[in-house]
Order: sequence, then C-alpha cells, then structure tokens
Amino acid sequence: MSRFVVGAFGDAGHAFPAIALARGLRGRGHEVVVETWEHWREAVETEGLGFAAAQEYKTFPPPPPGSGGPSPADAASALLPLLEDFGPDAVVSDILTAAPALAAEMAGLPRVVLVPHVYPVHETGLPFFALGARPARTRMGRAMWRAAEPVLAMGLRRGGRERNMTRAELRLPPLDELHGGFSSDLALAATFPQLEYPRTWPKHTHVIGPLEFEVPAPPVEIPEGDEPLAVIAPSTAQDPEGKLLRTALDALADEPLRVLAATNRRGESLPRAPANAVVVDWMSYSQVMPLADVVITHGGHGTVCRALGAGAPTVCCPAVGDMAENGARVQWSGAGLMLPSRLVGPRSLRTVVRRVLADRSFGERARAISAWAGQNHAADRGAVLVERLIRT
Repeated sequence: MSRFVVGAFGDAGHAFPAIALARGLRGRGHEVVVETWEHWREAVETEGLGFAAAQEYKTFPPPPPGSGGPSPADAASALLPLLEDFGPDAVVSDILTAAPALAAEMAGLPRVVLVPHVYPVHETGLPFFALGARPARTRMGRAMWRAAEPVLAMGLRRGGRERNMTRAELRLPPLDELHGGFSSDLALAATFPQLEYPRTWPKHTHVIGPLEFEVPAPPVEIPEGDEPLAVIAPSTAQDPEGKLLRTALDALADEPLRVLAATNRRGESLPRAPANAVVVDWMSYSQVMPLADVVITHGGHGTVCRALGAGAPTVCCPAVGDMAENGARVQWSGAGLMLPSRLVGPRSLRTVVRRVLADRSFGERARAISAWAGQNHAADRGAVLVERLIRT
C-alpha cells in the first residue's frame, strides 16, 4: 500500500476530477488524502477518503506576491506539515492549484499534474488554447498561427515571472519553461482523446479520459412521452440570470420534444416550464444523461464529457473561460455543434437543436465516444500511471 495526497481548489470542475482519481487510487488499496476546500469535506469523507482543508486563496488568476491576503506560497507552506506527518509517496496537484505542487517540490516528492480538461499547452501551428478556434486546414492558416506565437509567449513569460516570484518566496529556484506549472514526472489529461487535436505528446503526458464524480442527488421527474429528450444543463458557475436556460425553454417550447432543465439551485428565479418541459433545481447527470437525445449546455468540460460519455450529442453555447474551446472541440469531433454566445437566441438555438437531432452522424459519433469510455476507465488508468511513477 502506498500513500498519496491529491490536491485541488474548490471549483467543482477541478475538485470533482481530483476526488474521482483519489477514489481510483483508494480502490487499488492505497491510502489517500484529498486536500481541497472545506466545502467538499462531506463528499470526500463519504467516499472513504481522508480529507484535509486547503488554505483558500484566489486560484485563477493567482494574486501576485505581496498583494495581501493568502497566496499560493502561504498555502504551500501550510501544506508542509501534512506532507511531513502523512508521508505520501507522491502528490497529485490540479493544474490550476499551485500550492500542492510547490509543497511537494519543497518536500522532494514526486509530482503529478492533473489536467481536468483538454490539454492547454500550445503546439506550433495549432490555435491558441481557450480561443475556441479549430485547427487550420491550410499551410497558410498554420503559418498565421505560428506568426502570432510571440504574442502568446509574451503572456506566458509574464505568468512565468509571477510564478517565479512565488517560488522565490519559498526559496525554490526559478523556472525558465513557459509552461512551468507542469510536472516533468507525470501529467494526466482527463479528457476524451476524441477531443484532442493531433499533436506531438510529451512522453510523461497521458490522455486517460474524463474523471467522473458527482454528489449524490435524488432522482428527478422525467417528462412522459416517446418524443426525443432534450436536457438543458447550464453551467453551475456562470450565467446567474439563467439566460441560456430561459432561451432554451423558449426555443423548444413548441418542438416535438420532451425537455428536462435544471436551474442549479437558483430557485429564486425558477422560470415557468412550458407544457413539454420539467424544470428542476438540480439533476443527477448519472440519471439523466443516458436518457438524453441531445444536451444543451454552456460547454463546461465536465458537462460536455458526461453527455458524450453517455452517448448524447451536445449543443454548446459558451459563456466564459474554456467553454468556447470545449465547444470547438465538440464540433471538430463531430459529436455536436457550437453556437457562439453572441448568436444565442430562441430561433438560432432551435435551428441548431433541430440539426443535431436530424443528422444521425452527431449521435453516432457521440455513441462512439461513449463506447470508448466504456472500455477505458479513467480513474483506474490514472491510478495505474501514478503507481508506475513511484515504482520507477
């Protein structure tokens, strides 16, 4: 039996994959402590995992040193006593959660970086991550992306200077790498390989598939009937006014569909459900995604992968962050379509949903991804790779 610390900040899109990997390690007989925000203590301990409350700080973008308030350096120092007492064989750190990785380096422990979305490191000729652009189809297009690389490098160098200021606080040597947040020991990209553009992969980086975890929730009422089921699954972190939810309900109100929508516990603004719809505060993806014929979402990576993992084609209407990137990857994979936020309205959304349902190729591609997921258990694959790291 080995011991591991798995750390992630508290956003569900990062904490849940970390918990899933920790559960995979525990299932292989190891002792695991999950270090994340206090909010997830019950969920972690219910899984039979150890829990350590992380010192919370603004994770993205991290505060520059000396700006006041807790910093990544403070959180890394606060983690050192746990590493000394628990004695882990390795530390797994979420890509945006610097403190566990820094603490592991200070303690001389192997480090694993967990990427809970598509791989963000740029490769020459490919579009920049998070822009939502698809790969160029011509030599000229690739040349244009290469010509723009100095702009990207400028931003990465600025981030590197801030990162090295944090490292200096901890008396760690500076790093010259543009993507210095990655471990040279092992990196796990927890996404579908079908969403990754062709590229040259570093030897220590592995695409293992999405790491799935959800807090148990009671089953919800599924609309009755034989019509196709459209699931509206908006972001849990964005769109507090429920714009996408309301737009999708309007768009599909008169369609020959059953509609199931979630407000994500924003009950104070619960919209009136049309005759063909059921609106709930919260839904279990394990229950509803396998029943869906199409999923409408902002495009958060977790929701996209739960839909595709269940074989449901997806319509992505990006809000912020990497949602446009996820939407572009879904469209590139052939398992759905992206509707840019500036174009989202009842008529345009209705047209896109009709197209996805009418063209069987979208569903076929989503089911092919689901079949891959059924044959590749991401938490087990990740746990095996972590085991190999400490045995080499």
